[in-house]
Amino acid sequence: TGVSDSTSVGLAVRVVVDGVWGFASHVELTPLRAAETAAQAVAVARTLAPVARERVERADEPVHVGEWVSAYEVDPFAVPTREKVELLTEWSQRLLAADGVDHVQASVSQVRENKFYADLAGTRTVQQRVRIEPGFTATAVDRAAGGFETMSTLAPPAGRGWEYATGRGWDWDGELATIPELLAEKTKAPSVQAGPADLVIDPTNLWLTIHESIGHATEYDRAIGYEAAYAGTSFATPDKLGTLRCGSPIMHVTGDRTVEHGLATVGFDDDGVETTEWDLVRDGVLVGYQLDRTFAPRLGLERSNGCAFADSPHHVPIQRMANVSLQPDPEHDTTTDELIGRVERGIYVVGDKSWSIDMQRYNFQFTGQRFYRIEDGRLAGQLRDVAYQATTTDFWGSMEAVGGPSSWRLGGAMNCGKAQPGQIAPVSHGCPPALFRGVNVLNTQEEAS
Repeated sequence: TGVSDSTSVGLAVRVVVDGVWGFASHVELTPLRAAETAAQAVAVARTLAPVARERVERADEPVHVGEWVSAYEVDPFAVPTREKVELLTEWSQRLLAADGVDHVQASVSQVRENKFYADLAGTRTVQQRVRIEPGFTATAVDRAAGGFETMSTLAPPAGRGWEYATGRGWDWDGELATIPELLAEKTKAPSVQAGPADLVIDPTNLWLTIHESIGHATEYDRAIGYEAAYAGTSFATPDKLGTLRCGSPIMHVTGDRTVEHGLATVGFDDDGVETTEWDLVRDGVLVGYQLDRTFAPRLGLERSNGCAFADSPHHVPIQRMANVSLQPDPEHDTTTDELIGRVERGIYVVGDKSWSIDMQRYNFQFTGQRFYRIEDGRLAGQLRDVAYQATTTDFWGSMEAVGGPSSWRLGGAMNCGKAQPGQIAPVSHGCPPALFRGVNVLNTQEEAS
């Protein structure tokens, strides 16, 4: 058992002096330190002025005065550590008691973020965000073959409180009961035959493909090459806005910082912008980007869509990812089973695992946790060693159908990295299951040999 706890406290001052940014921060929250930090930020701007390549222009924003608190019921920091350890121990013991489970790792991560924002225009906001990520992984060891298989919870991190870990929003008991049998089936499953295949991809896997191929690709700073050192630029450059076909006509992707329980959901961003929802891809065509107040004018926009975020008082706010989500079929409440029923021969993909994508967010491959053979519209047992590979536009162009509103789910990650010095941001991605035709499938064991 290990427990770690950390607290980051501080204040930051950003200024624009004669069109040049200045920034400074301090750990001491006193009026004197605030004044000194502001003076230091001004000094930084004046020092940088001779080497500044361009002058800062920022989009306007109405003045806001308000408070905002994320949607949670039980503050996880008010729950005794002993109670958390007991819950994780119970999960571990239940899994270890099953035949075929040799090792279990269980953990919970939680964050409570409090921010006060003020600017000279008059905006004053106080906000609190709570997020949590309970989880476990069960491992089965094949000593004869010298290998192993793992299976983790499909529960995503969420903008919720401790109630999430005790069953509000996820059926932990049900999942714990089924994991051993699913893991045992996985260890005996046949290896996949490589080649083109029709895929039905569950939201528990598809969220990550959205994150890597669409979420990062539509970050405006990445699209113009301003962000390049950490994970590259983007194929979706501004000259293609309104013309680039990212996917099939049913593809509708939004940026959203307002969805309930979203990890990137907040009332106001770190530019003082009231958050909103907007289109990134509509009818399969690139129509928008994720922006902060500095980048919005470059697209000729009067307002930002609220994507500024700093993960610490000691880091400069930068453009970070919204909850980027694939929208469901608005006309038919299609189920996962109905999508599977449209496939004669194919694979159903469940759960995220590993991935790889190039420096333009274009060529990629993804694996998963469970893969099921589809035969004549029905599931016919698990497969092993599966990865799917494509380019972003070919993959989304092959999307033939999506599930309906009742099949839409949020996935996400607590630790999306960006920038240098590196910053971490939480982000969710909603999506329904979706059907893709003729996607290239790799056998990962054959590729590794």
